[in-house]
Amino acid sequence: MKSKTLFHKALFLDRDGVINIDHGYVSKIEDFEFTDGIFELLNLFIEKEYKLFIVTNQSGIGRGYYSQESFEKLTEWMLDEFKKQDISIESVHHCNHAPEAICTCRKPATGMVDEILSLNNIDLENSWLIGDKQSDIDLAHNSGIGFTIAIGKRDIKNVTHHFSTIVEAKDFFEQSNLL
Repeated sequence: MKSKTLFHKALFLDRDGVINIDHGYVSKIEDFEFTDGIFELLNLFIEKEYKLFIVTNQSGIGRGYYSQESFEKLTEWMLDEFKKQDISIESVHHCNHAPEAICTCRKPATGMVDEILSLNNIDLENSWLIGDKQSDIDLAHNSGIGFTIAIGKRDIKNVTHHFSTIVEAKDFFEQSNLL
């Protein structure tokens, strides 16, 4: 008898502007400020059995503004802070290239999602991506991620839902039956 492969719903998260306030090239713990409502929003997805992944462009590394080691130290601290809130992030994927570099990982290219798919069985059609830039939403479409959430005041096209803040998104999903 063949075993059926289980595919998981996933939530793909941008970092700067979604998980933390984007102060511009955030690379130090003392500059990292979680957005209001992010823990509560992620817990809503966890309750509905979504796996959480972070996909983030970190061109500050490629531009020489901070090191790979600084990014890794901040990431480790961030993941520990999530654990304290009983939030498990499956993995963090980043592009460390400057925008002018030719690579397959910088959003909206699909390299980070492709890497996640090579390691996990994900039901992209029923998954979500939260971002604050057009490149985030374009990544979702380019990868086949079914639903998108834009955060902030930027004019972002082809998005499933658009909210000014993470708190607004959290309030919406608490009251809806969409997850």
